[in-house]
Amino acid sequence: MNVKFQDTQANTTKQLNSSKQPSHGKPSQTFSVAEAVVKILEDMGVQYAFGVSGGAIAPVWVALHQSPIQVLHFRHEAGAAFAAIEAHFASDRPVVVFTTTGPGITNALTGLLAARWEGAKVILVSASTSAPQRGRWACQETSTYTMPSTGIFTSGQIFHYATTLESCDELPEVSQRLALGLGQPGGFVAHISIPTNIQTSSLETSLPRVTLCHAMATASKEIIAECVQLLSEGPFAIWIGFGARDAAEEIRELAERTGSAVMCSPRGKGIFPEDHPQFVGITGFGGHESVLRYMDQQRPRHILVLGTRLGEFTSFWNPAMIPKQSFLHVDIDPKVPGTAYPSVETLAIHSDVRLFVKAVLKDFPENLSLSTTLSLPRPVHNNVVHSRTCDLVLPNILMNVIQQVIVEGSDALVIAEGGNSFAWAINLLQFAKPGRFRASTGFSAMGHTSTGIVGAAIARQGKAVGIVGDGAMLMLNEVNTAVAYQIPAVWIVLNDGRYNMCEQGMMYVGFKDIDAMIPQADFVKIAQGMGADGIRVEREYDIQAALEKAIATNSPFVVDVVIDPTQIAPTQSRNKSLISQGANNILR
Repeated sequence: MNVKFQDTQANTTKQLNSSKQPSHGKPSQTFSVAEAVVKILEDMGVQYAFGVSGGAIAPVWVALHQSPIQVLHFRHEAGAAFAAIEAHFASDRPVVVFTTTGPGITNALTGLLAARWEGAKVILVSASTSAPQRGRWACQETSTYTMPSTGIFTSGQIFHYATTLESCDELPEVSQRLALGLGQPGGFVAHISIPTNIQTSSLETSLPRVTLCHAMATASKEIIAECVQLLSEGPFAIWIGFGARDAAEEIRELAERTGSAVMCSPRGKGIFPEDHPQFVGITGFGGHESVLRYMDQQRPRHILVLGTRLGEFTSFWNPAMIPKQSFLHVDIDPKVPGTAYPSVETLAIHSDVRLFVKAVLKDFPENLSLSTTLSLPRPVHNNVVHSRTCDLVLPNILMNVIQQVIVEGSDALVIAEGGNSFAWAINLLQFAKPGRFRASTGFSAMGHTSTGIVGAAIARQGKAVGIVGDGAMLMLNEVNTAVAYQIPAVWIVLNDGRYNMCEQGMMYVGFKDIDAMIPQADFVKIAQGMGADGIRVEREYDIQAALEKAIATNSPFVVDVVIDPTQIAPTQSRNKSLISQGANNILR
């Protein structure tokens, strides 16, 4: 591997919440530890706390309710964690997840692992067994006697920072560690576990001051000059990901000034307008053939990679995506550049993407046109052909109406669930602005979207639409939570009575007669049983009216669409990747 790592310089930006800082002196009133922790979280910008209550976490739960933080009680801890992820991205603020002891913590772990993968800022506050009761088989005992400590209660692969608060004297250290983590660029997932007796103990030290600053990494002038020189050698491509979402305006200016081809990861949809003539398509999972045509016919000398890990779902590590000479890979995480393609020449730049592109624009020659004389390939999004051979709804017809009614006809956020749902959405929907589309293509847990849209809708104070499969909807949803708080979330369920990505994928790699069926559910009746409204769609001509009603209502709404299960989703690249990793049936 030939990866050149470049030094960065810290650029400290605005200080947050300075007007809310409590005094360093003695507190004017007596705080419990639970109240002090909640006050610290409030001063760090937390507006929402999602979770499931329990006796062991009761003091923290009460303190949250008595604070300005809005508390939402969920039906499942994993759902609360997924909602916290999407609330963070919708609000750009840290979000709290609270759980009780034992299974409350372990239930939340899937969502918290997703938060780590997604780069969200989420703080888990949980209860643990009081010291005098440890080792005595307390109810849902949470201690080293009954649960593994490493990884759950210590910093590691799940949590950037984790600790058990055993004394109020530890609050200043905990506060400082949280402030440092939340102030860093990128994600931060923390776990503060507080024994029940400590939650109710009186604060014996002054309430620590919260100083929350954001420090952004920026490339040096020498590195910017080197990048400008390399990019000036000829036509180059720009490959953007979710980490570039705050640099949309600057990326467009750079692309238009240089005539560069632009492609994006599945999570990067909309950062660069998908209807722009320089956009060649989505890469990786659910992506477009036009990208591969571009790389085959007009392979650039350099590719400027902005804010994407180039992981499996973005690139499938396809050698066809390698430039003639090198990647110039910009990321806020210095461990990312060079990892996906270790044998390719890579100039690794540790920097905030927006600051980097602004610096390049400042130094890039004004009159240097690098555009090729060849026209750029364009993605084909949706050739709508109505089928009369099947009475069920075709997924591409559904996506076409979603494009018209929701993407173009509203300002709703669209989130696609892992599986065929986001394959159809990634491939067929077009977004012209950033912040309109979300998908979890990394951890990609089922149930992420069917619960996450509740957090997204409340944090953005507007519509959030989830495109989900029936398997995910049965596995985990928070319809009743949306009903309880009258959150305007919409679920569009692709109901085909099976785990269809699994069934189609198994057939593709050569495994026959695999049972991936699910007894088909009526999700409108389920929604109505939880207090929501909905419409069941069984014909293509009923889709538009159903979606228009869903987007117009201010209450939770479920659109249950019975789709044709025989239509093959655009997941072939994923299946080919599995085969290359050995997941084919050698006995066929």
